[in-house]
Amino acid sequence: MNLQANIGTIRQKAEQYYRKGDFYCSEAIVKAIKDEFALPLPDTVIAMASGFPVGMGGSGCTCGAIAGGVLAIGMVFGRTQAGNPQVQQAMQLAKELHDSFQQRHTCLCCRVLTRGMELGSQEHMDQCVAFTGEVAEETARLILREWGRHQEPA
Repeated sequence: MNLQANIGTIRQKAEQYYRKGDFYCSEAIVKAIKDEFALPLPDTVIAMASGFPVGMGGSGCTCGAIAGGVLAIGMVFGRTQAGNPQVQQAMQLAKELHDSFQQRHTCLCCRVLTRGMELGSQEHMDQCVAFTGEVAEETARLILREWGRHQEPA
């Protein structure tokens, strides 16, 4: 694992994946985190994020960028064994990511965040690219902070 991952690079790559149409928000975040931290996981973890864009598959619920950030936190700090208390760290970090986004944007509901925007319009695209980069950066910051506390990732 690359403990020297660059937060700015992670943000730029996530934004670029979305802007170019390579991946949607949640997928772009998972891919940028996986690749830049050199996590020893198969690319199929990116596919796990494919149902979250446009607020949970287009339903307009939870912002897909937040879902991607939470998935990325789980890739690093989640548990794989029943009963492992490591889940508490993953949950705490997911809540922290959620709360910081909510504080900045007042909600996590895609439908509310994009109210008045036409899906696929430049305005919509610009906002979602920005959210994707913001969440990728914040997720990377949380990962680096926790590694800095000398806690072993899962």
